[in-house]
Parts: sequence; C-alpha cells; structure tokens
Amino acid sequence: MTATLSPSLAPKDFASDQEVRWCPGCGDYAILKAVQKTLADLGARRETTVFVSGIGCSSRFPYYISTYGFHTIHGRAPAIATGVKLANPNLDVWLVTGDGDGLSIGGNHLLHVLRRNVDLQILLFNNEIYGLTKGQYSPTSRPGTKSPSTPGGSLDNPVSPCAFALGAGARFVARAIDTQQPRLVETLKRAHAHRGASFIEIFQNCVVYNDGVFDDFIEKSVATERQIHVQHGQPLRFGADGRLGLRLVPGRLELEVVTVGENGVGEQDLLVHDETNQALASLLAGLRPPQFPMAIGVLFCNPAPSYNGLVEEQLVASGKDRDLNALLRRGRTWSVAG
Repeated sequence: MTATLSPSLAPKDFASDQEVRWCPGCGDYAILKAVQKTLADLGARRETTVFVSGIGCSSRFPYYISTYGFHTIHGRAPAIATGVKLANPNLDVWLVTGDGDGLSIGGNHLLHVLRRNVDLQILLFNNEIYGLTKGQYSPTSRPGTKSPSTPGGSLDNPVSPCAFALGAGARFVARAIDTQQPRLVETLKRAHAHRGASFIEIFQNCVVYNDGVFDDFIEKSVATERQIHVQHGQPLRFGADGRLGLRLVPGRLELEVVTVGENGVGEQDLLVHDETNQALASLLAGLRPPQFPMAIGVLFCNPAPSYNGLVEEQLVASGKDRDLNALLRRGRTWSVAG
C-alpha cells in the first residue's frame, strides 16, 4: 500500500462559496486575505482547522473560510473554542472576536481562556466601535467618541486589549494592522507557532461608523514617526532612518522618546526589545500617539505549558481514556420514557 500525500492548498482553496457580506472597504477583507494566505503558507488542512466566533461583523468569519467553523453566541466563543480543543487536541483552533464581543459581554470568557493558556489563536479585530449594531461606542472607544449611545461623547476610560491580555496572564501578545499584509501574515504565523493562547489585536478600520479612527498613526504621512515595529533582540528605533528611539527615563520605570545622535544619545542608550519581558511588554502596550509611537509586532512571547496539554497529561496519568461518549454514560444514568 502506497501512502498518498494530499496536494498543498493555495489561499483561494480556503475561500468558501459564501458571498462575503462586509461593507465595501471594510478592513475585515484584508484580514480575511491574510488569514487565507497564512493557512496556505502553513500547509493547513481544511479538515483539521476550525474557526470559532461570537457575534459582530468580525464574527461572520467562519462563513468565509473553507474549514470547519462555529458561529456561536455573543461573547461565548472562548468557551466553545476551549471545548473544541479539549475534545480534540489535534484540531487547529482559531478564535475570531471583536472589541465589543470580546471585551464587553465576552470579557469574562476571554480572561479565562487567556489565563488558562488554551492552545488557540485569538484574533481580536479592534475598530473601537460596534459596527454590526450601527455604531454605538465600544469598550475600546476613545473619550469623546460620539455615537448613538454617547451623543455627547464617551466619558469612559477605554480598555487596552493588549494590556488586558497581559493582565489576564496571556503568554503571547501581539499587535498588527489590517492593511499591512506581509507583517500581519508573519504575526499570524508567529501566533500559530506558539503553543498556548496566542492573542493578536488587529487594528481594523470601520469605514461606515468609525472611519479613519487610526489615522493618527496609520496615515502614510505620519506612519513612520507614529509606529514602532518591535523585533526581539533589536533596539527600539523608529522614525525616518531610525533616528528616533525609546529608552527608560533615568531613575524611573517609564519610557521616553529620544533622538539618536542628539544630546549625547547613542544607540547603546536605547532599550533592546526582549519579548520575554512582561514588564517591557506592558510599557509598550501603554504607548499612544502622538506623544509616543504605537507598538506593532510581538510584544510578549514567553511560553508555558498549555491547558489542553496539561489536561491530556492528567488523563494519561490517571489511566482514563478520552472517550467522551463513555464518560457521559459512566456511572449513574437514567432513561426518560416517551
């Protein structure tokens, strides 16, 4: 008997037969293309890949990917995805959520999937607005955001998704931008290679209800000075020709922007990115334009045993099998007469 290798799949092979129904110009299209390319580059198999989502514009994702998928209920995608991974650890499980679905009604569930370190890729599309329900402000909306639910402007202190993930104990935290395709694909690949919960905040533009909200660091005229793309082991430099950099304020655990070559500042004075350093990741997650650049890339990566891996080890050690049907029928059972 000769084994036959399955042919490798192209990005188009991961496109479903469903009509993509996002608004023209929505950033979700770019993310969809990046994910399809990532799956093809990774040699993913459709029959072992699962996308789980909650509710919202982002959560239509499973319809548009030719893999297994679950469009679940509001905020509960982490719970469903955890069950899928525990039931069949061989599946490659991706969780897609938005700033509203994941950080409002789903905040509790997202917290626990991160602290447990379940082996999932978690993509949080952040457009700082509720798009599906017509533009109400969301947990990430900035103060002053005017919407149907905040006609006078939002007074809330917004949630930082990456700070939230770090605080919940996530072992992989990254940021990406919807339109920066090569960098987004590379970040998705890094997340996939990580064993445990991988969290990526993706800045995604909502052209209808919050168009241009990220222009203060994404617009081409300011991007060079307002974005810092962090790389492990490399100095934290940005700006034209890398003339700007980040260093610690002398005597304080705070970052400041300095100009290399001025006031005696050399490259040796700059911080070097260490993605295993959670304290540094927290400082980078807190940077905001215009005073600081927005940190893009892998902010934190420090692996630990995954929850599903520990569950598997516990089952093996106990001598119990993984037969869920047998488990459900074990012990005291009863039948209900018709």
